[in-house]
Amino acid sequence: MKAKPTAFVLALVFVAYAGLIGWRGVLLIKVGTAVSVVLGLAVLVLPLIGAYLVWREIQFGRQTEGLARELEAAGGLPVDDLPRRPSGRIDRAAADEAFGRYRAEAEAAPDDWRVWFRLSTAYDAAGDRKRARAAMRKAIGQHDSTP
Repeated sequence: MKAKPTAFVLALVFVAYAGLIGWRGVLLIKVGTAVSVVLGLAVLVLPLIGAYLVWREIQFGRQTEGLARELEAAGGLPVDDLPRRPSGRIDRAAADEAFGRYRAEAEAAPDDWRVWFRLSTAYDAAGDRKRARAAMRKAIGQHDSTP
């Protein structure tokens, strides 16, 4: 399954879940006792937090996709030519080698969003999703602050 349809399906599942949880919160509030009202309000907060988190992830995906399109148009998108194992995963040694190049590039030009985008893809290929997302957030921030 592709990323966009998957995100759409997951967002629909979240909306259904939030609706069910929200309805339970309303039912708890209708009971009218102090404990049930407090629990009902707490239950109503959960879908709001979830909606905010889903919105942030969708925004992150849209911004990442926009940077990728811009970098591709400029011919700066990294080429996915790393060797893969039979399972389809990228060979770890090759990913680590490519990562070294992209890290050196980012150290040489720390204010360029393009190098942080490429570094993010290298982190992802090396299996470090947390740092990949942090590098992509830095690329997005630098891109947004570029005149």
